[in-house]
Amino acid sequence: MPFPATHPALARALEAQGYREPTPVQAAVLEAAAGGDLLVSAQTGSGKTVAFGLAAATTLLGDADGFDRAGAPLALVIAPTRELAQQVARELGWLYAPAGARIATCVGGMDARAEQRVLSAGCHIVVGTPGRLRDHLERGNLDLGSLRVVVLDEADEMLDMGFREDLEEILDSTPPERRTFMFSATIAREIAALAKRYQRDAHRIDTIRRDEAHGDIEYRAVRVAPNEIENAVVNLLRYFESPGALIFCATRERVRHLYGSLRERGFSVVQLSGELSQKERTDALQALRNGHARACICTDVAARGLDLPDLGLVIHADLPANTAGLLHRSGRTGRAGKKGVSVVIVPHTKRRVAERLIQVAGVGAEWSGAPLPEEIRAKDQARLLDDPLLNEPASEEDLELARRILADRTPEAVAAALIRLHRARLPEPEDMFDLPVQSERPPRQERGPRIDRGPADGLSANRGPTDRAPTDRGRPDAGPRDEYGVAGGQATWFRLPVGRSKNADPKWLVPLICRLGHVTKKDIGLIKIHDHETKFEISPDVEARFRIAIKAAADAGEIRINPGSAPGPQAPRPSSPRPAGARADSPRTDGPRPPRPAGGAPRPTGGPPRAGPPFKGPPAKKGARKANG
Repeated sequence: MPFPATHPALARALEAQGYREPTPVQAAVLEAAAGGDLLVSAQTGSGKTVAFGLAAATTLLGDADGFDRAGAPLALVIAPTRELAQQVARELGWLYAPAGARIATCVGGMDARAEQRVLSAGCHIVVGTPGRLRDHLERGNLDLGSLRVVVLDEADEMLDMGFREDLEEILDSTPPERRTFMFSATIAREIAALAKRYQRDAHRIDTIRRDEAHGDIEYRAVRVAPNEIENAVVNLLRYFESPGALIFCATRERVRHLYGSLRERGFSVVQLSGELSQKERTDALQALRNGHARACICTDVAARGLDLPDLGLVIHADLPANTAGLLHRSGRTGRAGKKGVSVVIVPHTKRRVAERLIQVAGVGAEWSGAPLPEEIRAKDQARLLDDPLLNEPASEEDLELARRILADRTPEAVAAALIRLHRARLPEPEDMFDLPVQSERPPRQERGPRIDRGPADGLSANRGPTDRAPTDRGRPDAGPRDEYGVAGGQATWFRLPVGRSKNADPKWLVPLICRLGHVTKKDIGLIKIHDHETKFEISPDVEARFRIAIKAAADAGEIRINPGSAPGPQAPRPSSPRPAGARADSPRTDGPRPPRPAGGAPRPTGGPPRAGPPFKGPPAKKGARKANG
């Protein structure tokens, strides 16, 4: 449907920008915007800025053709981050340009004195972050006495970031007859309390369908070994080759590390984190917008409010903290009717956490393994064959050069050189373990291959095919194995402090051992997984190198690998016959106890110490002989 009737100046701006039909949130807001306050819940990228800009027009302009001379601000928009505030200012700038609006921004990280001069010169609309707005208000630079409209954009994020006191002080300084618009992804209890305090009979609008996921976002879950997360990021970037991608990490340190790793591999990437200056953040975003960078590595806080063109891929290198974080991260793509892909990288040890996140979020994720080099090269070939350069008409200069090249070379040689040039600009994909991935636990099998996990576990050895140590997989030269499981001779045992209690699995233990010990799969023999530790063999040919490598890894803060002993069968406890007439539930005796020496000295040590008085068993029934202690 076409846009409803709005102010003529704003209608001209919408037509100039190519807006023909309103989004659901814009249509709902315009329908309810005859007057009064609004409490709106909507997804990111749904056109909220244009929605509240149009809703405020009747209050700010009335029947006038445009704004009068600028003085004290008439409208105030509060956003949680610098980037979002600047984005809102740009959107309102073109929307209200035909009406002659002057818009000022007040955000942290910018020159406060320059903002003070703009406020002193007068403006119609102020867009800012809570902390900087409160600072200008307390210094007397910001006069809120003439406000007619106040907008809280992403109010839930501002409360999560600790801006409650700032918001309350700002709202308390505004006229009581103002209109208040609150936009939030969710209407939680804190948002409802804030609305009840500062809004009057607000019209509630909910444009989020709780029973279906974002239709323009395809969710995928990629399960990898814990030490192959970076390789998975590399292969995902190479597989999708999106013009723009966001990679989310949990900490600043992770952002720096992944940024350096991808730069080293030849990717054009930028980073965003809270420790960067405003100029560095602006330069990074500009590099993404003009295509000089293809991916941005960032934290959750740094990415709030980002609206980047052609952002077709979101990668969760670290799992989000909750479902709201998953939806917010993923909402950076699939905007304005465009399709996007959101990929969650799931280490084996966090599979259940990821499944709960995806299930609670209500998104149907497709589970798969990380893209393999063969799949990526097949994609590269398809992209090369579909490259528009092959179908564009050539100029006469290009044709002349082509004839000169073909004069001394065959067409096959020229085509091969073109392929090499195409591949040279692409980073190489990483080799990864091709692991079967599924979103549910495999069904329990009746019988399956057995793995020796040590009788000391007290558990059954029949664990199913996934527990088999993959030491022979991919070894065409695997010959007869000795009693320890390594071909060619006696092996040395080592142990890791990781067992079944931490979801130990050969699928990711083997890559971990290879990385820490600088060995290959063929150098690893039998693997025995216990409750709290894992023992494994190392070939004697690489034992010396392995010991040096694991010592260096431990000194660098990695998981420590220690020498271990071969896990043999557990010998049964020696037992002695019970004394004649002893009760069945009385403790066994392994011989007479040595007499205690005089003077309170301890008994001779011939076994484990005993604490406290000897246990004599339960009291005997009347008439029964007492068991010997």
